[in-house]
Amino acid sequence: MLKKVLIANRGEIVNRIIATCEKMGIGTVAVYSAADREMPYLERADEAVLIGPANPVQSYLNIHALMTAARQTGADSVHPGYGFLSERGAFAEAVESAGLTWVGPSSRVLRAISSKCYCRSLAQGVQVPVIPGTLNPVKSPQEIEAYGQKHGWPIFLKLDKGGGGKGIERVDGESMAAAVFQRASRIGEMAFGSGACYIEAVVNRPRHIEVQFLADHHGHCICLGERECSIQRRHQKIVEEAPSTAVTLQERLRLYAYVRRIVGKMGYVGAGTIENLRDPDGNYYFMEINARLQVEHPVTELLTGLDIVQWQLRIAGGELLTMPQEAVALNGHAIEARIYAEDPETFIPSPGTIGELVLPKAHAGLRIEHALRAGGTVPPYYDPLLAKVIAWGANRNEAISKLREALAQMRIEGVRSTIVTGLRILAQPRFVEGRIDTAFFDDLRS
Repeated sequence: MLKKVLIANRGEIVNRIIATCEKMGIGTVAVYSAADREMPYLERADEAVLIGPANPVQSYLNIHALMTAARQTGADSVHPGYGFLSERGAFAEAVESAGLTWVGPSSRVLRAISSKCYCRSLAQGVQVPVIPGTLNPVKSPQEIEAYGQKHGWPIFLKLDKGGGGKGIERVDGESMAAAVFQRASRIGEMAFGSGACYIEAVVNRPRHIEVQFLADHHGHCICLGERECSIQRRHQKIVEEAPSTAVTLQERLRLYAYVRRIVGKMGYVGAGTIENLRDPDGNYYFMEINARLQVEHPVTELLTGLDIVQWQLRIAGGELLTMPQEAVALNGHAIEARIYAEDPETFIPSPGTIGELVLPKAHAGLRIEHALRAGGTVPPYYDPLLAKVIAWGANRNEAISKLREALAQMRIEGVRSTIVTGLRILAQPRFVEGRIDTAFFDDLRS
């Protein structure tokens, strides 16, 4: 069993991981930048270490600083949370080389699946349908033009090493190919160290369906249901729920089979997510692998009653995943709204100092995950996620009602936030009826 975990992240996910470590009797080390000196979880952690200035490159993305903190505190393991270095093979390798336990898939797996082209080829190799497109990066605008001429427009140009919705560009015709190729490649070089791009067909009004799984060192893999993540803005998720109103039992079992094939082929260990698109005809296409804990994991936890972070830690500690697939029950319905420090009309980030803070009271059917306090600062250097509000109900209507009530009670003064955005989405008849797809938010704003 792990004894002391360094949490290589910031914000609400640090509180979340500490909560599980407290239940398991595992010590915790929080790290922080100069901009995060007053984060409330620094007092909750057993130890806290300053790792650098506000600039994330010099702090939360600084492998040397993080490893120094781990050595100084005697941590025997590292949990990367999500974002930052959570899927960076070089960080996992540094942890492994230091003789510490990495809470996640191995550096070998992370290095391989950092390439989406590799993942697409792997999925196709085990007979899992992939979105039509190229399996290898394109090398020039001329290749994009030739593909469009042969298969039709529009198409998506995506970064092979991308993530978080960055570097996804729609190409509507030949005249756009050169400019889009240059722009996407430039973004890739700056954000991910690689400008390699590949082509995907545009699936018409799909639903974004992902499957959460756990896999241990002994080859066992179980799936924890699917999540519907179709409510998105610029490929960034806003509202997530489980189960999906579109997925039938037969489809769910098919998705589970796809997951086991992919996970088994990779030799993946830990928690992860396989993301898919579902077209209006019910066809599923593999999209990508998220090799980490996801922002929306509480939805699955409320649905199944399982603590995914606890299983991450137990699996990393070498424990056997003894739970059979049939023991995973999907009870009721859960739904999450992400709250960002953004203007709800322009979606421009809104850093500042929090004034009055009013949060609904958490209970068995409601979780609020945050790292907020009145008088605290929302710095401009990081992702603007403020909080997540997750509701559970015996059915979908009850879950929606609870989430709407909770959001209506929230007040975060001093910064602009997307609370009103969540309320607007939940009030739409089309959403309430479950008639959603990835174009929903664009339709709402048009």
